[in-house]
Amino acid sequence: MAENPSPFDPARILAHKFPETTSTYTERDVALYALGIGACCQEAVDPDELKYVYNENGQEYIKVLPTFSALFIHETMKTGLSLPGLSYDPKLLLHGQQYIELYKPLPSSGYLENKVSLAGLHDKGKAAILEIATTSYDKKSGQLLCMNRTTLFLRGAGGFSSSSHPFSYTNYPKDQGSVGKIPKTPPFTVYEDCTRPSQALLYRLSGDYNPLHSDPVVAKIAGFSKPILHGLCTLGFAVRAVIKCVCKGDSSKVKCILGKFLLHVYPGEILVTEMWLEGSRVLFQTKVKERNRAVLSGYVDLHHVGSSL
Repeated sequence: MAENPSPFDPARILAHKFPETTSTYTERDVALYALGIGACCQEAVDPDELKYVYNENGQEYIKVLPTFSALFIHETMKTGLSLPGLSYDPKLLLHGQQYIELYKPLPSSGYLENKVSLAGLHDKGKAAILEIATTSYDKKSGQLLCMNRTTLFLRGAGGFSSSSHPFSYTNYPKDQGSVGKIPKTPPFTVYEDCTRPSQALLYRLSGDYNPLHSDPVVAKIAGFSKPILHGLCTLGFAVRAVIKCVCKGDSSKVKCILGKFLLHVYPGEILVTEMWLEGSRVLFQTKVKERNRAVLSGYVDLHHVGSSL
């Protein structure tokens, strides 16, 4: 583990300017992503999900699943995580949470500008928690489309501030960072979906090429018996379940998403997503059926909540 190249200075951290990035995607990317998170991949293709992969059946353009917006963080993850006075080992990085706000439905193709800022930084002693906000705009019109807040757990990177006054900074409302407790009451609905043995290999084609998800040797070095599924892929499966079961297939009802990653998933395992309604919020928990372990929890906030639900 490399030592910090310069002393920790909170003023420098807060004044740090992250590089802006751009994202370009086409309808092909949208369809490939949808397949990567399980759309139309059941034994019998769901006709209601064809709109995410196919646009020659009378609709004007292909529909974009809301979690597609999480792909816009890839360039930030590659180039934008350097902070003055803070160093970490990328191999020890864990993806803790993902929060997404959607300001309008995503277009079926786009050229986006992504503005990056520090949303939070916390010294936990043996680790640091880094939160990066990526706000995405349509490059041509300037319209604000979405915001991602990525929470990263950096093992071995803590201890950069005074132990008697550990540094902690947050730049967002507290309720946006809390998953909340899963109710003890029976869920409103439950959806079961099977991932494919090749699920991670398909999902990685959307831009996350971390070998942990494809290379058995790398996976074993990291402590897993085989490559694991991307956390954002699991989140995509869970939000698809909410759209199917609560939104009646209307993805435009999704306003905000928060997912907390609890445990790894092996491609080929069955995901069981339990959902509870609390006003306009759908609380969810996703378990792996084979191990009966919770792997993901979170919520989806909805527009247009009413009798249609």
